[in-house]
Amino acid sequence: MRVDQHVLVRVRWLGPALLLAALGGCALFMPKLATPQLTVLGVHVQRADFWEQRLVVRLRVRNPNSISLPVKALTYTLAVNGQPVAAGRCAQSFTVPAHSSADFNTDVTANMAGALLAVFGKGRHQPLHYRLRGKVELAHGLLRDLPFDENGEVTLK
Repeated sequence: MRVDQHVLVRVRWLGPALLLAALGGCALFMPKLATPQLTVLGVHVQRADFWEQRLVVRLRVRNPNSISLPVKALTYTLAVNGQPVAAGRCAQSFTVPAHSSADFNTDVTANMAGALLAVFGKGRHQPLHYRLRGKVELAHGLLRDLPFDENGEVTLK
């Protein structure tokens, strides 16, 4: 029994071609998610001394998507008035409904030099410019991380 060489070559290329077609089809079903928008709603000083500052930062996550976002965690860096102040991870799980928002608090321990320059250098009731960068980690789905980069102003309370 002799197998034709052309048939053998076709069979050899058929497997990878089917695999590529299947992967391309999966990409069609993967949701195109817009980046969530984060806003700093407020900063409350819990305790401040020369070596460290403990702050509670109230954040709002707005979901511009037509599906809910099951948030597993947030990883972020916070700069105030151009000075790096804090970096952290909020492992509080919650779901942000479609076309809606959710508010939550996160405790931040700020580094001394950056926080002193950025926060206390302006005065308690002066607006502070912030930049919040990081990623939203989703609890499930094919797409697991959504990056964000937000700028705004907040007044220290």
